[in-house]
Parts: sequence; structure tokens; C-alpha cells
Amino acid sequence: MTPFLEIAGLRREYGSFVAVNNVNLTIHKGEFMTFLGPSGSGKSTTLYAIAGLDTPTRGDLRIEGASILDTPPHLRNIGMVFQRYTLFPHLTVAQNVAFPLKVRRLAASVIDERVTRMLSLVRLDGFAHRKPAQLSGGQQQRVALARALVYEPPVLLMDEPLAALDKKLREEIQFEIRRIHQETGVTILYVTHDQEEALRLSDRIAVFSKGVIDQVGTGPELYASPATRFVAEFIGDSDFIPCTVSAHKQGKATVVVGGTVVPGVPLHGDGGGSATELMLRPERISLCRHKPDDVAALPATIANITFLGSHVNVATVTSGGGPIGVRLPFGHQEISGLSRGEIVWLSFDPANARVFR
Repeated sequence: MTPFLEIAGLRREYGSFVAVNNVNLTIHKGEFMTFLGPSGSGKSTTLYAIAGLDTPTRGDLRIEGASILDTPPHLRNIGMVFQRYTLFPHLTVAQNVAFPLKVRRLAASVIDERVTRMLSLVRLDGFAHRKPAQLSGGQQQRVALARALVYEPPVLLMDEPLAALDKKLREEIQFEIRRIHQETGVTILYVTHDQEEALRLSDRIAVFSKGVIDQVGTGPELYASPATRFVAEFIGDSDFIPCTVSAHKQGKATVVVGGTVVPGVPLHGDGGGSATELMLRPERISLCRHKPDDVAALPATIANITFLGSHVNVATVTSGGGPIGVRLPFGHQEISGLSRGEIVWLSFDPANARVFR
């Protein structure tokens, strides 16, 4: 795809504090890109710079090759949806959606047609004459989304738009946002700290940490091949076990975990001979009552068993004292008869593990 929106060397300083440091990213036309990270990681600061609501200290922002840094926010033709709905309480739903078009002095017939089309898109056809106070939180956010899309901006920015909604409603609106993106083809930049939301919505995800982007990729890429320990910890659940790298070659390491030698583990960084950590995903670990042959396996003691509906979490402690969580599907044969204090073997494919410094 052709580069559409480019973030080049973006830096934002607030006195001695650096909120964003040398962020570089290319977003393709029609892409759903999510900025994911904890509070204070720089994701919203980057989004606000694109919107023109904050001024970078250094760097450039380009749409289709042209810099927008000197373009005032109201002339950038960029839509934005915030966590707070910011609807006009004295206006009806239709009047709220029509507001950006009236500011642009479009003809009344054009305004009516676009408002009708947008309300249909967000499935609020019968709500045109209601006031915001007569709507639920989810319906108000749909109105805000319709208002941001009604003037057909090439880019839509969304800053934690669903954070105030409960889980069930949040998932419902996530589905609607994804559907609307597919129907309109608008380029969306979406900010969230919720990894599940990012995985559900995005074409690609940029993981922010301490003002920089640690990694950019699809959800499966980030989950299967995290580039840093932070990404491994932030995307999905992970177990980290102290280990030592005894040998490494061409990105693969032989590690020693509590006396157990595990060859063929993907390695990030040189790590040779230094204290490192082995990362395992709970669902990629098999639990066995007897030591399996020809696979990597660690002895462990069951500390707790928690039933969570579709799956069971088994908390274990290795011989070296490190905790490892195992996630087994409900009904799995190995669950039957398990008890606290039982000694088991945890086996895994080294290719599914990772070593981080």
C-alpha cells in the first residue's frame, strides 16, 4: 500500500520531560492503526500532534507527502472522537451531526442527505430528533462518531473513545467501529491502553513505551514474536523465568533453567552467558504427570487451581522457585484429579518461547 500519513522524527518536550522521543511511523490509506500502551507512554501526545492540538518540539507530520505542521487544526480536515462525547446538549442528534457541515456552509439538501446517511451508518435512524440526554452512553458515542465522519475526513483520530463504557457495551461499539471502518474505508488512528481492544480492532498496532515505539505489527505478529520484553509482557499473558544462556548462534539460544537445558529458543539481544529471562505463554505449556521424552520439560509443584469457565488456570512453582502459570481448556484430560502440592512436568516447544535480557 502507498504511504498515506507519515510521522517523521516526532519529539515532544515539556520542560525537561520528554513525552515523545523520535517516533517514526507510516500509516497506509484506509488502515486501522492503533496506538497501544500504558498511561504516559506518548500515544495520546502523538495523536494530538497529528490533530494539531499540540505542537511537536521537533519532527514532521505529512499527509500524502505534504507537511501539515503549519496547517491550523480546523483546516487539517481530520476528524476526532474523544472519550467524552462533547455533544451539544441543547441540539438534537441530527443537529449535532449536521454541525460540522453547517460550519462549512454546505447546502441544506446536502446536509440533510449526509446526516441521514450517517445516522443510518451508525444505526440511529430513528433518533434524529432526540437530545443527547435521552440517549445511552453507547448511543451518544455513536452520534459523536457520526459527527466526526459526516464531512468525510480522510483521517479519523479516536482517543480512548470507549473507556467510559461498561465491558458489554464496549465490545458492542467495538464491533460497530470495525464495521464502519470497513464500510467507509477511512484511515483510523485509535488510542487505547486495552490490549484486547487493540487486537480486536486493528490492522496493525504500534506499541508505545516511555515515549518511543517498541514495535509495530499485526496482532498475531506482536503476540508470536515480541521484539522486547515490554511487548511480550503487554500483549497477552506471559511467564518470565530466570535462566542463563549457555550458547547462542544465529538468533537461537541454549538456555539453562533450574538445571534443565533447553536448546533452540529464539533470542533477543546477545545475552551470551549473562542473566536473562525465558518467556513462556501460559496456553503454550502442556502439563504432564510424567516426564515426557524428547521435549523441553520443567518440574514444578501445583500451587493453585482456578476455574474460569472456558479454561482453568493452574499456578505452579518451579524447582528454582519461579512461578509459571498454565492455561488449560475446560475439560482437558490433564485437569482431572489435579491437586495442590502435586508435582508435575511442564513441557513446551522451545520455538514458542523467547529469551530476553
